[in-house]
Amino acid sequence: MIKIIRIREPRDQANELRERSWNKDLSIPTKNVLKIIEDIRRDGDEGLSKCIEKYENVKIDSFVVSKAEIKEAYENVSAKQIRIIKYMKSKLEKSEKAVIDNLKNIKIDSDGIKINKTIMPIFRVGCYIPGGKARYPSTIVMCAIPAKVAGVKQIVAITPPMKNGKVDPLTLVAGDICGVDEFYKVGGAYGIAALAYGTKTIKRVDKIVGPGGVYASVAKSVVSKDVSIDMIAGPTELLVYADEKSNPRYIALDLISQAEHSEDTLCGVVTKSKMVATKISEELNRIIKEDEIPRREFVEKSINDNGFIALCENNEEITEFINEFAPEHLEIFASNDKKIIKEIYNAGLILIGEYTPSSVSDYCLGSNHVLPTYRFAKSRSALSVLDFIKLVNVIEMKKDALKKISPIIKEITSTEGLFNHYEAVNGRLK
Repeated sequence: MIKIIRIREPRDQANELRERSWNKDLSIPTKNVLKIIEDIRRDGDEGLSKCIEKYENVKIDSFVVSKAEIKEAYENVSAKQIRIIKYMKSKLEKSEKAVIDNLKNIKIDSDGIKINKTIMPIFRVGCYIPGGKARYPSTIVMCAIPAKVAGVKQIVAITPPMKNGKVDPLTLVAGDICGVDEFYKVGGAYGIAALAYGTKTIKRVDKIVGPGGVYASVAKSVVSKDVSIDMIAGPTELLVYADEKSNPRYIALDLISQAEHSEDTLCGVVTKSKMVATKISEELNRIIKEDEIPRREFVEKSINDNGFIALCENNEEITEFINEFAPEHLEIFASNDKKIIKEIYNAGLILIGEYTPSSVSDYCLGSNHVLPTYRFAKSRSALSVLDFIKLVNVIEMKKDALKKISPIIKEITSTEGLFNHYEAVNGRLK
């Protein structure tokens, strides 16, 4: 049963609700992840084979997905499924191209100093595609398309093998349609380690992107000292702001739709109405108990362990709670939604109104479902083309321009005590 919690200290209690879901077992995954990463760095491909057998309970002859396997995958998906993947691809491509088309190389020529601010793509990127509790062909679209639009030269994808030693066919087909260059049958923390440090078979990448559960998220955090990552993306989060006019059934369905991802998802509601809180709780419990919902075991455990309804005193407390909680997905079911949204500055994705469910945003709105979790919505947004480019300054100046600014360089280097900096200038002017 979902818990109704009276909020008296919005900031503190928002953090407490997060800690309850994340920190209860985090020491165990962290210890295990560190050991896995150490094993892969030391043993390479052999370490990967051991991890696949241990964690996926399957033996495979090769990590590499062959062209023959991709061809076979096409034979095991329907034309309708392919059309859907292509539709998702086109929607996201359009959205990402709209962003990058507004970014142009900028040229500045001032006092003989030429600066060209140049957009350059990252060369090699690894896309982590989860596969433990479900299959996620949509995630490969979300990761690969922004990279492709950015101009990334080498797009690598990894996902754990199924019990038959193969990759989910639709995930393979989606990767092929979206331009993935290399596909490997590895996942979890061991897959993250392979992308970060490389093995004989899998070359290391320049950046790792993609969502995952606790183990993948901890692994990304650990390797981030050695390789760039996008963000901590996962487990899934949903926070719903509801007022007296909101539909309890719609909200209950949305909570269930996110809770079905895994037992460690974090789903909650914030409201100032006790009546609304009670109605949502009753409807949620009714659906879970009476309806034949798929993936019930994940939904029940997630809602029982991590679910909550935060009952605030007023709108000010609600917005304070939301901004401190910084949810991955924020749904607003409120008659004054336009006013409320002006007060929200920490959310990975904001969905307004009863006909904009978070589940649809996971697929084909043109938005990306790889979103910041665990408070990282305070400092970053969804995965996008911007995650795959760099803005590099290319500078050129002539001797006259160097001579003109040399007195400034002399003064500032003297102030900082870095005299050889000035000599590198002065030596050219003698």
